[in-house]
Amino acid sequence: MHWIENNGVRIYYEIEGDGDPVIFFSGVGGGSWSWYRQIPYFTKKYEVVVFDNRGAGKSDKPREPYSMEDFAEDGALILDRLGIWKTFVVGISMGGMIAQTFALRYPKRVRALVLGATHCGGSERIPPEPEVLACFMDNEGLTEEEIIDKNTRILFSANFLLKHPKEVEEYKQVQLQAGVQPQYALEYQLLAIRNFSCCHKLHNIEAPTLIVAGSDDILVPPENSKILKDRIPNSELVLLPDVGHAIHVEAADQFNRLVDKFFEKH
Repeated sequence: MHWIENNGVRIYYEIEGDGDPVIFFSGVGGGSWSWYRQIPYFTKKYEVVVFDNRGAGKSDKPREPYSMEDFAEDGALILDRLGIWKTFVVGISMGGMIAQTFALRYPKRVRALVLGATHCGGSERIPPEPEVLACFMDNEGLTEEEIIDKNTRILFSANFLLKHPKEVEEYKQVQLQAGVQPQYALEYQLLAIRNFSCCHKLHNIEAPTLIVAGSDDILVPPENSKILKDRIPNSELVLLPDVGHAIHVEAADQFNRLVDKFFEKH
């Protein structure tokens, strides 16, 4: 088990594999366990760094507002501890917002960038339907199992839920083993998303960028990815048909191959 400390906040991280380094930034409530479909694939040829966002998992959960800058700095300090200067960067959902922040704040440290199922915030963000967001946020009176079950119906496409019950159950068990973050920590992470805005800065991203979205994503509508593609200079967009928000789980094999092939070019 490994931790770094950022201004008194302890952040848990894991490192595995040999090869060129890649750091994965997780979404709301996520952490090192979120990448259970990526770690076995990428550790065969990459040095993989994953960590628990502040407010989730084994990392500290301070009772104070969080920001994308905090999450990005946590990642940078982990890389510093490991002696890694330049790395591939992957971020999904809120992790994609952290990855954008990281790429803008530490441009020379990013070899190539992957943004999945994410947006650039601010007034240009295309939000989900209000009832979807309300359902995602409302955990009052629910057990951990009920929270995970509710969120699963938001994160995956209806087709995947119907046709792949074993994979859905595996996801639920991984989440249950990791534990659900406290409600206050969820709200602080969601506040970081509300305060995030970098659409006007995207032209400054220097790294080659792969943008991936699911056509059936109801949490971060895929139109957001088209905005990213239009704003990031050296970028390409892949839209995965009939896939929901959790693209790295629902379409894990396709996502892994896409990312690996993209990294091989850079």
